[in-house]
Amino acid sequence: MKKFWTEKETEIEIKGHYDVLVAGGGPAGLASAVMSGRNGAKTLIVDQCGCIGGISTAGLMSHWTGYVDSRLYREILERCDFRRKEEGARGEPRTEIDSERLKCVYLEMLEEAGVDCLLYTFVSDVLVEDGKTVGIIVQNKSGRYAIEADVIVDATGDGDVAYKAGAEFILGRETDGKMQPATLMFKVAGVDKDAVYLGSFESKYQTEKGELQELAQKILPPPAGHVLLYRNPLPGIVTINMTNCIDIDGTKAEDLTKAEATCRRQMYAIEAFLREYVPGYRNCYVITSASLIGIRETRHFIGKQTLTEEDIYTARQFPDWVVKDAYFNFDVHCLSGSGLDKTGKQAAFEQRNGYTIPYGCLIPIKLKGLLLAGRCISGTHMAHSNFRAMPICLATGEAAGVAAAFAVKNKCSLDLVPVERIREKLF
Repeated sequence: MKKFWTEKETEIEIKGHYDVLVAGGGPAGLASAVMSGRNGAKTLIVDQCGCIGGISTAGLMSHWTGYVDSRLYREILERCDFRRKEEGARGEPRTEIDSERLKCVYLEMLEEAGVDCLLYTFVSDVLVEDGKTVGIIVQNKSGRYAIEADVIVDATGDGDVAYKAGAEFILGRETDGKMQPATLMFKVAGVDKDAVYLGSFESKYQTEKGELQELAQKILPPPAGHVLLYRNPLPGIVTINMTNCIDIDGTKAEDLTKAEATCRRQMYAIEAFLREYVPGYRNCYVITSASLIGIRETRHFIGKQTLTEEDIYTARQFPDWVVKDAYFNFDVHCLSGSGLDKTGKQAAFEQRNGYTIPYGCLIPIKLKGLLLAGRCISGTHMAHSNFRAMPICLATGEAAGVAAAFAVKNKCSLDLVPVERIREKLF
């Protein structure tokens, strides 16, 4: 039996050249592409899904959690909150996500910024010349072809472009390589308006049959075993963050398949649990589930600077910051079961001041022409559990898009872009 096939040598057609190419269409990629386009760069965004938004849309994320001082983030919230404005409601925009509305908002923003969009497309390989990325090879229904770019922003979450280009990284936790578990989000309808919501692992609710977190630990099929129930903008619907799959590597298709199957097997056991034990859910039923599995952690790339747990604890203000007033907790999901990991802190997270992220965290060492955005920027396992929150990821993408456009327009290398010029376009 053969062990290998020899692939025929073939020429790959170049189907375009862009100033800036953004790989990955999640919040970080969306922000990169929009800001690059708004700053005059000819920009293309590429994503494997059939919609823009990643976990915020295809992943059915319940809400924007955490905070960051980002003009683009506030714009997205306001554009999605149009119904409340029409009704004359006042106050801060809602952070709960209407995923279908958000899909449309993202496409509107890209179109307004003059950004080209290519969906249903995988990054197959990366073109590198003399240590500089110069383009990507894509695979889609149209075939396999190359797209050149002066600057690439890797917002794929897993850092697929940086990885294929040979950038240095650490996979998972520094001590043992373990990674946070995966989750498949889903929604139930038929929920009473006075139903119970639990927003963190440390949230408790006592019922006649017992405390809900303790009941879930005993009754749900492992490694599920916690209760996270979030409000939805639409009436009678609740977004569920309770499926759980541990010991997987989100950079492997086999493990992604395992996670998908594991989480789907848990969904209806969770539905039955909600009906039996949670007030307000007696008549609930599953109406939809995510088309994209939620991967929390994979590759941490080595950048010119690395954000640490201590930087967040001390609310460090870097002189060369490009993200400011970032705030979240240490949201470490248990690496060996359900609930919060022993290293994590949610309600017990005491540091209430915002921190900054320096530009160097977006620049991988020993590789030119590429910027990192989103959860794959340079940071430790513990720091990552904080900055992986979607608003903070979006802000890193916002900065990357501005920096990329500036570098192209001024014909300078990415590491020489003045942070002052990035900031003046962000605030």
